[in-house]
Amino acid sequence: MNGRTLCTAALLAALVAVVAVTVRVGGDLGRPAALLYGYAAAWVLFAAAAWAVRKVPVRAAVTLIVAEGVALCAAALSAPPRTSDDMYRYAWDGRVQAAGISPYAYPPDSARLSRLRDPWLFPERTACQGWDLRSVEGVCTRINRPSVHTIYPPLAEGWFLLLHAVSPAGGRHKPLQLAGAVLAVATTVVLLLVQRRERGDPRRVALWAWCPAVPFAAVNDAHVDTLGVLLTVAALGTAGVRRGTLMGAAIAVKLLPALALPGALSGVMGPGLSPRDRLRRVAWVLLPIGLVVVLAYLPYVLASGSTVLGYLPGYLREEGYEGAAVGRFALLQRFLPDVWAAPAAAILIALSAVYVLRRGDPERPWLGSLLVTGTALLLTSPAYYWYALLVVALVALGGRWEWLAVPAAGTVLYIGDALHWGGLAQAAAYGLAAAVVCAGALLRARPRVAQPGIGL
Repeated sequence: MNGRTLCTAALLAALVAVVAVTVRVGGDLGRPAALLYGYAAAWVLFAAAAWAVRKVPVRAAVTLIVAEGVALCAAALSAPPRTSDDMYRYAWDGRVQAAGISPYAYPPDSARLSRLRDPWLFPERTACQGWDLRSVEGVCTRINRPSVHTIYPPLAEGWFLLLHAVSPAGGRHKPLQLAGAVLAVATTVVLLLVQRRERGDPRRVALWAWCPAVPFAAVNDAHVDTLGVLLTVAALGTAGVRRGTLMGAAIAVKLLPALALPGALSGVMGPGLSPRDRLRRVAWVLLPIGLVVVLAYLPYVLASGSTVLGYLPGYLREEGYEGAAVGRFALLQRFLPDVWAAPAAAILIALSAVYVLRRGDPERPWLGSLLVTGTALLLTSPAYYWYALLVVALVALGGRWEWLAVPAAGTVLYIGDALHWGGLAQAAAYGLAAAVVCAGALLRARPRVAQPGIGL
């Protein structure tokens, strides 16, 4: 083992230790200030390790990527969820479906579902204290928004049912976290396979496997977004009907992968294709997407009717993505009236999609997907950093390291929200991220001699 490999391994050992300490004793959403140090140290060590691995021999780098990715997942598994209570809704939805009830039919606090409650998700009211507990009309629960219907699309609900079916009695949060670890490692493997097939640099996959957002959000907090990421990466690594089928499945898990669709259709409006070829390429992708989404929703529509939309409309209003709401679009609101911010964001995202459809590289569809997805997150500036897990995976495909500023900004904002930093932190975090993205784009535009490595 040469010196560069040893250096990278040492940095990764420190990263694993920091993740373990952070999830075990480094605070939680009830004590967010303590999280700042662990998260900051993890990102610094990640950046150093990603820089160092550029010069590590490919075979040794791949070994480190897989081994240390697994080690980071194991570290994240060593404690209950620290910063998100979403997994409790996953567990509840799986339990409700196992009882033969549509998860879209009733909210968790409905008396019709009281027979399904257990002391884990519904502890005694006298013990209703903690960042992940709330009391609603005399009911104490770990489930967030217990008075509203579920928000998750049908394939996510199918995943929750599967996890409930294979989980042992009394498994609590561990089966969900283990599933998140499996998805994270599977995404690493698929990324390596795509790089191998495309003759790319497998060392880029370190940008996913070692990114702190993965152990924290995908494993410790077990966000279902990781399943959508895995399916999207697999879709972009193939073509034709298979691409459309996998993209449809990703969208039916979480709606966010729809932003990767222009990349999946890269260059379809550009020169060099006849109208017939354009139509065929579009049909091979869009028709399977539509078919998968319709088939996924059909049984739930038959069982629940229009309630399959769940809390989605209310969630969009709550998160400030509709009308004159001022909760999001932080960058645009610095320059535009609040009521113009949402339409301006929609127009800019649409323009990025049109650019990718006309000028995108069909041989590297992930670059177009990254442009549209990253642009959308910059403009909408969400506080939930796990939304950017897809960005991390797309960065690992294309090596566009500057876009990692987006999940970093989301992480800062998420902790900042818990610390009541206010809207200024939102604009500052995403403003800096936008500056990093622009700087990276300018650096790439400069003529230079190609160098080996992952593009850092």
